[in-house]
Amino acid sequence: MARTDGGKNNEQVRLSPTEGVVVSNDADFKLMLKNKEKYMDDQAKLLLRLTVGFTMLLHGIAKFDGIEFITGTLVGIGLPGIIANGVYIGEVLAPLMVIVGLYARVGGWIMAVNMLFAIGLMHSEQIFTLTEGGAWAIEVQILYLSAAVVIALLGSGKFALKAD
Repeated sequence: MARTDGGKNNEQVRLSPTEGVVVSNDADFKLMLKNKEKYMDDQAKLLLRLTVGFTMLLHGIAKFDGIEFITGTLVGIGLPGIIANGVYIGEVLAPLMVIVGLYARVGGWIMAVNMLFAIGLMHSEQIFTLTEGGAWAIEVQILYLSAAVVIALLGSGKFALKAD
């Protein structure tokens, strides 16, 4: 709803049904909309961080039972088995960084590199494979990889221990 106040500045008064506030001019109205969009962006970043971070963290926690299968794969291709411990950085430390929003961009890049290693070491034979249902055999890994890159590019938003 808009009306003029009859004053010499001919300012408009707008009532925003979503915010329930009265705005005195178009500049204020545009600022209010911009702030709302920014707030929604921050909410979306939080949802992405929590979802990707938590689900990746569960993969890392499962690895506390042992990572011999990763060690064996690395040794089998001529790499030192100690590198397998990097899975704890990529699937425990980095997701925690992303969840709490402490250097979330760095955490996102670490998770992305972790997923590249996972795809290369454990899923390379599935890259050109479809499941019986027609899905890409590595679609979950690609979704994790893509989401981690998005987190790295967007940053944490304001709902974080250290917004970046």
